[in-house]
Amino acid sequence: MFGLFKKKSEKDKLYAQYKTLTKEAHKFSTINRKLSDQKTYEAEEIMKKIESL
Repeated sequence: MFGLFKKKSEKDKLYAQYKTLTKEAHKFSTINRKLSDQKTYEAEEIMKKIESL
């Protein structure tokens, strides 16, 4: 309740985006390998941004 108006930091937003991209990459790994590789690459780029913060 007290965190209701608390804003997410940029690091938290990037980490949430990283998690969704890795989930999508895992989901597409059996269906479309090229799309899975693309999602994995995007997730790695976001992780680099997180590490630089």
